[in-house]
Amino acid sequence: MIDRLVEAIQRTHAPICVGLDPQMGFIPDEIKRKAFQAFGQTLEGAAEAIWQFNKAIIDATADLIPAVKPQVAMYEMFGIEGLRVFEKTVSYCQEKGLIVIGDVKRGDIGSTSAAYASAHLGTVTVGDVSFAPFHEDICTVNPYLGSDGVMPFVKECAAHGKGIFVLVKTSNPSSGEFQDRIVTLEDGSSCPLYELVGKKVDEWASDPALIGESGYSEIGAVVGATYPEMGRQLRAIMPKSFILVPGYGAQGGTGKDLVPFFGEDGLGAIVNSSRGIIAAYRKEPYAERFGEAGFAQAAREAVLDMKADIEQALA
Repeated sequence: MIDRLVEAIQRTHAPICVGLDPQMGFIPDEIKRKAFQAFGQTLEGAAEAIWQFNKAIIDATADLIPAVKPQVAMYEMFGIEGLRVFEKTVSYCQEKGLIVIGDVKRGDIGSTSAAYASAHLGTVTVGDVSFAPFHEDICTVNPYLGSDGVMPFVKECAAHGKGIFVLVKTSNPSSGEFQDRIVTLEDGSSCPLYELVGKKVDEWASDPALIGESGYSEIGAVVGATYPEMGRQLRAIMPKSFILVPGYGAQGGTGKDLVPFFGEDGLGAIVNSSRGIIAAYRKEPYAERFGEAGFAQAAREAVLDMKADIEQALA
Protein backbone atom coordinates (compact mmCIF):
# COMPACT_ATOMS: atom_id res chain seq x y z
CA MET A 1 0.00 0.00 0.00
CA ILE A 2 2.84 2.40 0.73
CA ASP A 3 4.06 2.12 -2.87
CA ARG A 4 0.57 2.99 -4.10
CA LEU A 5 0.56 6.03 -1.84
CA VAL A 6 3.99 7.15 -3.06
CA GLU A 7 2.92 6.69 -6.70
CA ALA A 8 -0.28 8.65 -6.13
CA ILE A 9 1.59 11.52 -4.47
CA GLN A 10 4.08 11.64 -7.33
CA ARG A 11 1.30 11.52 -9.92
CA THR A 12 -0.73 14.34 -8.36
CA HIS A 13 2.27 16.33 -7.11
CA ALA A 14 0.21 16.80 -3.95
CA PRO A 15 1.26 15.22 -0.64
CA ILE A 16 -2.21 16.10 0.60
CA CYS A 17 -4.88 14.17 2.42
CA VAL A 18 -8.41 15.59 2.71
CA GLY A 19 -9.94 14.87 6.09
CA LEU A 20 -13.58 13.88 5.65
CA ASP A 21 -14.79 14.93 9.10
CA PRO A 22 -18.37 16.04 8.30
CA GLN A 23 -19.86 17.77 11.32
CA MET A 24 -23.48 18.78 10.85
CA GLY A 25 -22.54 22.42 11.33
CA PHE A 26 -20.35 22.23 8.23
CA ILE A 27 -23.11 20.91 5.96
CA PRO A 28 -24.97 23.56 3.92
CA ASP A 29 -28.60 24.13 4.89
CA GLU A 30 -29.90 23.13 1.45
CA ILE A 31 -28.33 19.67 1.71
CA LYS A 32 -29.78 19.18 5.18
CA ARG A 33 -33.20 20.45 4.06
CA LYS A 34 -33.40 17.88 1.27
CA ALA A 35 -32.12 15.06 3.48
CA PHE A 36 -34.62 15.86 6.25
CA GLN A 37 -37.43 16.18 3.70
CA ALA A 38 -36.68 12.66 2.49
CA PHE A 39 -35.88 10.96 5.83
CA GLY A 40 -37.11 13.33 8.52
CA GLN A 41 -35.05 14.82 11.30
CA THR A 42 -33.71 11.40 12.17
CA LEU A 43 -30.40 9.59 12.25
CA GLU A 44 -31.17 8.44 8.72
CA GLY A 45 -31.70 12.05 7.68
CA ALA A 46 -28.40 13.09 9.24
CA ALA A 47 -26.61 10.21 7.53
CA GLU A 48 -28.06 11.17 4.14
CA ALA A 49 -26.92 14.77 4.60
CA ILE A 50 -23.41 13.57 5.47
CA TRP A 51 -23.32 11.32 2.44
CA GLN A 52 -24.41 14.04 -0.01
CA PHE A 53 -21.90 16.46 1.50
CA ASN A 54 -19.07 13.92 1.32
CA LYS A 55 -19.90 12.92 -2.23
CA ALA A 56 -19.79 16.51 -3.43
CA ILE A 57 -16.44 17.15 -1.72
CA ILE A 58 -14.97 13.94 -3.14
CA ASP A 59 -16.21 14.65 -6.66
CA ALA A 60 -14.71 18.15 -6.53
CA THR A 61 -11.26 17.13 -5.27
CA ALA A 62 -10.57 13.52 -6.29
CA ASP A 63 -8.47 14.41 -9.33
CA LEU A 64 -6.19 16.65 -7.26
CA ILE A 65 -5.28 14.44 -4.31
CA PRO A 66 -3.90 10.98 -3.55
CA ALA A 67 -5.80 10.20 -0.35
CA VAL A 68 -8.64 10.99 2.03
CA LYS A 69 -8.96 10.47 5.77
CA PRO A 70 -12.46 9.94 7.14
CA GLN A 71 -12.56 10.30 10.94
CA VAL A 72 -14.78 7.49 12.17
CA ALA A 73 -16.03 9.40 15.24
CA MET A 74 -17.90 11.84 13.02
CA TYR A 75 -19.86 8.88 11.68
CA GLU A 76 -20.15 6.77 14.84
CA MET A 77 -21.93 9.63 16.60
CA PHE A 78 -24.92 8.91 14.33
CA GLY A 79 -24.98 5.23 15.26
CA ILE A 80 -25.51 2.45 12.76
CA GLU A 81 -26.70 4.88 10.07
CA GLY A 82 -23.49 6.85 10.45
CA LEU A 83 -21.33 3.73 10.17
CA ARG A 84 -23.17 2.77 6.98
CA VAL A 85 -22.20 6.14 5.52
CA PHE A 86 -18.62 5.65 6.72
CA GLU A 87 -18.35 2.40 4.76
CA LYS A 88 -20.19 3.94 1.81
CA THR A 89 -17.72 6.83 1.81
CA VAL A 90 -14.75 4.44 1.96
CA SER A 91 -16.12 2.48 -1.01
CA TYR A 92 -16.87 5.59 -3.08
CA CYS A 93 -13.41 7.03 -2.51
CA GLN A 94 -11.78 3.76 -3.52
CA GLU A 95 -13.92 3.67 -6.67
CA LYS A 96 -12.49 7.10 -7.45
CA GLY A 97 -8.97 5.70 -7.12
CA LEU A 98 -8.24 7.40 -3.80
CA ILE A 99 -6.33 5.77 -0.96
CA VAL A 100 -8.43 5.75 2.20
CA ILE A 101 -6.82 6.34 5.58
CA GLY A 102 -9.33 5.31 8.21
CA ASP A 103 -8.75 7.64 11.15
CA VAL A 104 -9.90 5.19 13.80
CA LYS A 105 -7.07 5.51 16.38
CA ARG A 106 -7.70 2.01 17.67
CA GLY A 107 -5.53 0.62 20.41
CA ASP A 108 -6.31 -2.29 22.69
CA ILE A 109 -4.83 -5.69 23.49
CA GLY A 110 -5.17 -9.34 22.55
CA SER A 111 -8.32 -10.49 20.83
CA THR A 112 -9.84 -7.00 21.04
CA SER A 113 -7.02 -5.43 19.09
CA ALA A 114 -7.15 -8.32 16.62
CA ALA A 115 -10.87 -7.69 16.14
CA TYR A 116 -10.29 -4.01 15.42
CA ALA A 117 -7.54 -4.92 12.96
CA SER A 118 -9.78 -7.42 11.18
CA ALA A 119 -12.63 -4.91 10.97
CA HIS A 120 -10.60 -2.12 9.44
CA LEU A 121 -7.75 -3.76 7.54
CA GLY A 122 -8.45 -7.47 7.35
CA THR A 123 -11.34 -9.86 6.91
CA VAL A 124 -13.85 -11.75 9.01
CA THR A 125 -15.23 -15.17 8.14
CA VAL A 126 -18.89 -16.02 8.37
CA GLY A 127 -19.35 -19.71 7.70
CA ASP A 128 -17.41 -20.32 4.51
CA VAL A 129 -17.45 -16.70 3.33
CA SER A 130 -14.94 -13.95 4.11
CA PHE A 131 -15.80 -10.26 4.29
CA ALA A 132 -13.76 -7.06 4.61
CA PRO A 133 -16.11 -4.99 6.81
CA PHE A 134 -14.73 -1.44 6.45
CA HIS A 135 -11.82 -2.18 4.07
CA GLU A 136 -9.77 0.97 4.51
CA ASP A 137 -6.34 0.92 2.89
CA ILE A 138 -4.53 2.33 5.91
CA CYS A 139 -5.65 3.15 9.43
CA THR A 140 -4.37 5.04 12.44
CA VAL A 141 -3.33 3.12 15.56
CA ASN A 142 -2.78 4.24 19.16
CA PRO A 143 0.39 2.56 20.49
CA TYR A 144 0.13 3.54 24.13
CA LEU A 145 -0.89 0.05 25.26
CA GLY A 146 2.37 -1.27 23.84
CA SER A 147 3.18 -3.86 21.21
CA ASP A 148 0.17 -5.97 22.19
CA GLY A 149 -2.05 -3.31 20.71
CA VAL A 150 -0.05 -2.73 17.54
CA MET A 151 1.10 -6.15 16.35
CA PRO A 152 -2.38 -7.37 15.28
CA PHE A 153 -2.47 -4.43 12.88
CA VAL A 154 1.05 -5.13 11.67
CA LYS A 155 -0.03 -8.71 10.99
CA GLU A 156 -2.94 -7.52 8.85
CA CYS A 157 -0.62 -5.15 6.98
CA ALA A 158 1.59 -8.10 6.04
CA ALA A 159 -1.32 -10.40 5.17
CA HIS A 160 -3.40 -7.96 3.13
CA GLY A 161 -0.98 -5.36 1.78
CA LYS A 162 -2.34 -2.62 4.01
CA GLY A 163 -0.68 0.09 6.11
CA ILE A 164 -0.90 1.86 9.45
CA PHE A 165 0.05 5.25 10.86
CA VAL A 166 1.04 4.97 14.52
CA LEU A 167 0.41 7.95 16.79
CA VAL A 168 3.79 9.31 17.90
CA LYS A 169 3.45 13.05 18.53
CA THR A 170 -0.06 14.38 18.04
CA SER A 171 -1.00 17.93 17.07
CA ASN A 172 -3.31 18.80 19.99
CA PRO A 173 -2.10 21.32 22.60
CA SER A 174 -2.32 18.92 25.56
CA SER A 175 -0.35 16.15 23.84
CA GLY A 176 2.70 17.11 25.86
CA GLU A 177 1.03 16.16 29.14
CA PHE A 178 2.12 12.60 28.44
CA GLN A 179 3.99 12.48 25.13
CA ASP A 180 6.67 15.00 26.17
CA ARG A 181 7.40 13.41 29.55
CA ILE A 182 11.01 12.36 30.02
CA VAL A 183 11.43 8.62 30.52
CA THR A 184 14.51 6.74 31.68
CA LEU A 185 15.65 3.85 29.49
CA GLU A 186 17.21 0.56 30.55
CA ASP A 187 20.72 1.81 29.75
CA GLY A 188 20.25 4.79 32.05
CA SER A 189 19.77 7.34 29.28
CA SER A 190 16.58 9.36 28.95
CA CYS A 191 14.36 10.81 26.24
CA PRO A 192 10.83 12.16 25.75
CA LEU A 193 8.16 9.49 25.54
CA TYR A 194 7.32 10.43 21.95
CA GLU A 195 10.92 9.74 20.97
CA LEU A 196 10.77 6.30 22.58
CA VAL A 197 7.60 5.57 20.62
CA GLY A 198 9.28 6.81 17.44
CA LYS A 199 12.15 4.41 17.96
CA LYS A 200 9.67 1.57 18.43
CA VAL A 201 7.88 2.55 15.23
CA ASP A 202 11.21 2.46 13.40
CA GLU A 203 11.81 -1.03 14.79
CA TRP A 204 8.43 -2.24 13.48
CA ALA A 205 8.94 -0.43 10.18
CA SER A 206 12.34 -2.02 9.58
CA ASP A 207 10.92 -5.47 8.86
CA PRO A 208 12.05 -6.13 5.25
CA ALA A 209 8.73 -7.83 4.49
CA LEU A 210 6.96 -4.51 5.11
CA ILE A 211 9.24 -2.26 3.05
CA GLY A 212 8.08 -1.44 -0.46
CA GLU A 213 10.01 -0.74 -3.63
CA SER A 214 9.86 2.94 -2.73
CA GLY A 215 12.05 2.24 0.31
CA TYR A 216 9.27 3.19 2.69
CA SER A 217 7.51 0.85 5.09
CA GLU A 218 3.85 0.01 5.53
CA ILE A 219 4.34 1.17 9.13
CA GLY A 220 4.12 4.95 9.27
CA ALA A 221 3.71 7.53 12.01
CA VAL A 222 1.47 10.45 12.96
CA VAL A 223 3.35 13.62 13.90
CA GLY A 224 1.58 16.97 14.18
CA ALA A 225 2.47 19.96 11.98
CA THR A 226 2.24 22.13 15.10
CA TYR A 227 5.56 20.68 16.32
CA PRO A 228 8.02 21.14 13.40
CA GLU A 229 11.22 20.75 15.44
CA MET A 230 9.96 17.50 16.92
CA GLY A 231 9.04 16.53 13.38
CA ARG A 232 12.63 17.12 12.29
CA GLN A 233 13.87 14.92 15.12
CA LEU A 234 11.37 12.16 14.43
CA ARG A 235 12.04 12.25 10.68
CA ALA A 236 15.63 11.27 11.48
CA ILE A 237 14.57 8.58 13.95
CA MET A 238 12.07 6.99 11.54
CA PRO A 239 13.71 7.16 8.08
CA LYS A 240 11.66 4.28 6.64
CA SER A 241 8.28 5.57 7.82
CA PHE A 242 5.93 7.87 5.99
CA ILE A 243 4.59 10.55 8.32
CA LEU A 244 0.93 11.55 8.35
CA VAL A 245 0.95 15.21 9.38
CA PRO A 246 -2.25 16.61 10.92
CA GLY A 247 -2.58 20.14 12.24
CA TYR A 248 -2.21 22.08 8.98
CA GLY A 249 -4.54 25.02 8.50
CA ALA A 250 -7.28 25.19 11.12
CA GLN A 251 -4.94 24.01 13.90
CA GLY A 252 -2.25 26.52 12.98
CA GLY A 253 0.25 24.57 10.89
CA THR A 254 1.61 26.34 7.80
CA GLY A 255 3.58 25.32 4.73
CA LYS A 256 6.94 26.31 6.23
CA ASP A 257 6.18 24.16 9.29
CA LEU A 258 6.00 21.10 7.05
CA VAL A 259 9.54 21.13 5.65
CA PRO A 260 11.12 19.04 8.46
CA PHE A 261 8.67 16.19 7.92
CA PHE A 262 9.87 15.47 4.38
CA GLY A 263 12.94 13.49 3.42
CA GLU A 264 15.71 14.55 1.08
CA ASP A 265 13.83 12.77 -1.72
CA GLY A 266 10.93 15.21 -1.31
CA LEU A 267 8.74 12.38 -0.08
CA GLY A 268 8.11 10.84 3.30
CA ALA A 269 5.08 12.83 4.42
CA ILE A 270 1.43 13.37 3.61
CA VAL A 271 -0.31 16.40 5.10
CA ASN A 272 -3.91 16.32 6.27
CA SER A 273 -6.37 19.18 6.26
CA SER A 274 -9.96 18.66 7.34
CA ARG A 275 -11.92 21.79 8.27
CA GLY A 276 -9.61 23.94 6.19
CA ILE A 277 -10.89 22.17 3.08
CA ILE A 278 -14.36 20.76 3.70
CA ALA A 279 -15.54 23.94 5.48
CA ALA A 280 -13.49 26.36 3.37
CA TYR A 281 -16.67 28.02 2.05
CA ARG A 282 -17.30 29.46 5.52
CA LYS A 283 -14.14 31.56 5.67
CA GLU A 284 -12.29 34.04 3.53
CA PRO A 285 -11.09 34.18 0.86
CA TYR A 286 -13.57 31.52 -0.21
CA ALA A 287 -16.79 32.67 1.48
CA GLU A 288 -17.31 35.75 -0.65
CA ARG A 289 -16.28 34.01 -3.88
CA PHE A 290 -18.33 30.85 -3.54
CA GLY A 291 -20.86 31.13 -0.75
CA GLU A 292 -22.67 28.17 0.75
CA ALA A 293 -23.95 26.92 -2.62
CA GLY A 294 -20.38 26.68 -3.89
CA PHE A 295 -19.01 24.69 -0.93
CA ALA A 296 -17.55 21.95 -3.14
CA GLN A 297 -15.78 24.39 -5.46
CA ALA A 298 -14.45 26.22 -2.41
CA ALA A 299 -13.02 22.91 -1.19
CA ARG A 300 -11.32 22.42 -4.54
CA GLU A 301 -9.79 25.88 -4.41
CA ALA A 302 -8.61 25.27 -0.85
CA VAL A 303 -6.82 22.11 -2.02
CA LEU A 304 -5.13 24.02 -4.84
CA ASP A 305 -4.05 26.76 -2.43
CA MET A 306 -2.71 24.18 0.03
CA LYS A 307 -0.81 22.49 -2.76
CA ALA A 308 0.76 25.80 -3.79
CA ASP A 309 1.67 26.59 -0.17
CA ILE A 310 3.42 23.25 0.27
CA GLU A 311 5.22 23.49 -3.08
CA GLN A 312 6.52 26.96 -2.21
CA ALA A 313 7.71 25.77 1.22
CA LEU A 314 9.54 22.77 -0.21
CA ALA A 315 11.08 24.59 -3.17
